[in-house]
Amino acid sequence: MGKLTAWAKKLKRQIFVLYFAYKDERVPWYAKLFTACVVAYAFSPIDLIPDFIPVLGYLDDVIIVPVGIMLALRMIPREVIVECEDRAEEMLKGGKPKNWVVGALVILLWSVLVCWVLVKGYELVF
Repeated sequence: MGKLTAWAKKLKRQIFVLYFAYKDERVPWYAKLFTACVVAYAFSPIDLIPDFIPVLGYLDDVIIVPVGIMLALRMIPREVIVECEDRAEEMLKGGKPKNWVVGALVILLWSVLVCWVLVKGYELVF
């Protein structure tokens, strides 16, 4: 259990490193775009796959976010990451920011999906 806790703390720290890194001018545009998406999703208060769905609900937390972080870190120059690590430590003390824009987009996506299912269900019945 101790290893899992340490892994989760490291993951959280890396998200904050990415948060600062995507704002740096030395990061290529494609890395900024990918990193911004990873950070926005990680800070989103709403998951793409809700946690109450068995197995799949935690898939994004256990696989998608860590893989996104790993790929983003590989795209960013090492000197930028080193500089952002110090800033991330300070921010960790203040708490996790929320990204309500991405949360709203996820709600919109689920709303469209539910509406589509209802329309298709209605067409099958009538």
